Order: sequence, then C-alpha cells, then structure tokens
Amino acid sequence: MPASTGNGSVTRSTLRQQIADALRDEVLAGRLQPGQEFTVKEIAEQYGVSATPVREALVDLSAQGLLDADQHRGFRVHEYSVEDFRGMIEARDLVIEGMFHALTSGQRAALQPDDPRVTATLAGVRRRGEESQRAAAAGDLTVLIGYDLRYWRELTALFGNAYLGDFLHRLRVQTWVCAVQHLRRLSDLRGELWTGHTSLVDALGARDTVTARSIIAGYNAHSIALIERLASG
Repeated sequence: MPASTGNGSVTRSTLRQQIADALRDEVLAGRLQPGQEFTVKEIAEQYGVSATPVREALVDLSAQGLLDADQHRGFRVHEYSVEDFRGMIEARDLVIEGMFHALTSGQRAALQPDDPRVTATLAGVRRRGEESQRAAAAGDLTVLIGYDLRYWRELTALFGNAYLGDFLHRLRVQTWVCAVQHLRRLSDLRGELWTGHTSLVDALGARDTVTARSIIAGYNAHSIALIERLASG
C-alpha cells in the first residue's frame, strides 16, 4: 500500500474522531439540544471539512446512542427519558460491581498498595477527583463533566480490564448526555451535584470495598432523585 494512502487514512481517521469529540462536547454543553436535527452538509460546512469524515463521525455517535439517524432528514440528538437514566445507572452499577468483585476475589492484581505505579496513579486520580469536586461545588457543569469523565476513565483503568473500562466510559457519557438536558435548566447548580470523588478513591486505595459500595449507592440514589425532581418540575 502506498505511503500516501496510509497517511491519508490516518488523517481522515483523526479528523473523524476530532469531529465526533467536538459534537459530543456540543451535546454535553447543551448547545445541541435533544431532538435537534442537522445534516452532514451543515456540519461539514460548520467545521470546514469534507462530508466523508463528518458522516463517519455521525455514524459513530449514532452507534454510541447519542444521535439518531434518519435516512431522509439526516441526524438528530437522541432524546433520553428518565427511565433511560435509571437504566443507565443500573447498568453502570453492575459494571462497577463486577470490578469490585474482581478486586475482592483476587482475580486480578489490581490496586496493590505496595505497587509504586498504583500509588502514583491513585494520587493522580485523586487530584482529578479534587478538581471534579471543586467544579461540582461551584456548580460549573461543563468543567465538572470534563474532569469527571477523566476521573472515572483513569480510576477504572486500575482494575486492569480495558473492555469494562471502555464500556463504563460509554455509559458515563450517555448518562451525562441524558442528565444535562435537565441540569442546564437550573441557573445555579451549587449544592446540587455529587462531590464524593475523593472519598471513593480513598476507599478503593485502602481496598475498602464496603465503604466504596456505600459511596456508589449514595451517588446513584442522589443522581436518580435529582433528575427525577428536575424532570417532574
């Protein structure tokens, strides 16, 4: 295969991912609203690129459940229900429980306290958690989402199963997409958002899964109650 073809393929693949990431961020920021429709041509013109990487990016986002494809009208932002949100939380909890089970059953050599790499990574995750908590306390939803996704991505990587980590990341993105349509209705989110990031990483660093499970249960209950309240109001 000629080198120029390979380089072109890499460039297109990178552009495809960049467009997908940018559109995902637009949805999370609330600039693309649930139900909002657009075409490949509109997005291509907006970003000043050809239609091919845009179409591929939109197909990727559709596969992730963030967009709906319509053969005749293009694409639209998926509209999630409160029941969808509950289902996501349940699925998310099952994945995390599987990770906890692997930790306590010794199936994987994860979170070993005497491993300097684990110690360093946990310290980094904790710093990410501190940033998440500051953003949550300030009610800065956009900053919180960015730090929160990175926090969970890095935390779950410590469990040594990339497939579960990827699946959980996808669920967390979907959960945020579902939540922001309700959260952005509030002008002031201070005191409304979960701030237990550092407590969770500390519990896991101590291999205290009992406390970790309790923290996760509280987080889930808080999230569901908040979205149900906002959806009904």
